[in-house]
Amino acid sequence: MADVGQERAIDIRERAFQFAVRIVKLCKYLEKNSDVSRNVVLQLLDAGTSVGANLEEAKAGQSTADFIHKNAIALKEARESNYWLKLILATESLKDDIRLGIEELRDEAMIIAKIVAKSIVTAKNRN
Repeated sequence: MADVGQERAIDIRERAFQFAVRIVKLCKYLEKNSDVSRNVVLQLLDAGTSVGANLEEAKAGQSTADFIHKNAIALKEARESNYWLKLILATESLKDDIRLGIEELRDEAMIIAKIVAKSIVTAKNRN
């Protein structure tokens, strides 16, 4: 049976992957159906897909320091995703359902950030 810490790590990687899937779909939609700057869309796409990629790299970390470093990057990318989503909400007129979806993504970005931050603290305390 997997230990709870390991199970949580698996859950956060899957959660980050699902977050990335939603970000990719949102960016495709925004490019075709909105006036959101292409640069903003690309920034969101980069940050939103980087969270999970860095968590996957952390899983294969060569040391505790490497694990912490990769998780710290994932944390920054989750927070950056939140920023770009917030900017889109503040600057664009969007249909209510799209606005709601973006708000849900902002919430998810911050939940992921909190989980990753806790993982960093735990790893530092074990070191």
